[in-house]
Amino acid sequence: MTRTHAVPYYSQWESSALVPDFVAGRSAVEDPLWQKSGADTREDYAYWAPRTCGVACLRMALDHWGLHVPPSVPLARELEQAGAYVREGDQLKGLIYQPAANYITTRWNIPATVDTDLTGEKISAAVAAGSLVILSVHKTIRTPAADPEHTGGHLVLAVAADGTHLYINNPSGFPDHSQRCAPVPWADLTRFSARRGIVLGAPA
Repeated sequence: MTRTHAVPYYSQWESSALVPDFVAGRSAVEDPLWQKSGADTREDYAYWAPRTCGVACLRMALDHWGLHVPPSVPLARELEQAGAYVREGDQLKGLIYQPAANYITTRWNIPATVDTDLTGEKISAAVAAGSLVILSVHKTIRTPAADPEHTGGHLVLAVAADGTHLYINNPSGFPDHSQRCAPVPWADLTRFSARRGIVLGAPA
């Protein structure tokens, strides 16, 4: 039996319809909706947007549980202050799971647990129990026929599961194809998943 959570969808780019263009190399400074992100400038938004898959996952969870949903860039800055993102020159390290989980639990009263061995059975049991799972996968999971170079590196939100598929909300998914409640066969998931992430329980 499928357990489906009616989880709202958020892209890591404000213009979710343009995700294919951004993935193909179009600069986020050209996103016509950039101001919705809460960034001070187009350039600030363009810095954060490709790096905020984890932020998008958290925003989906916040909306799902009826909590206030901050704009993406202010939320990313909060996570940075909490140590979940670390700047190293022009690079950004993160999302770092344990500081992120601590922040989510403390700031939002959402029980957040890091798991470094997220098997299919664990993910399925978690969503069946009403939790959501931020899961590390390779970004090409948006087109599961792809043969990824490695696992992990991109965060998606597991929202449902049944005997044959995991269903994900993908912050860099393609419109009408792989954004909301996108089915991924369990057999394919093993090629993409790093088997680590954060399990989010219902708010306390």
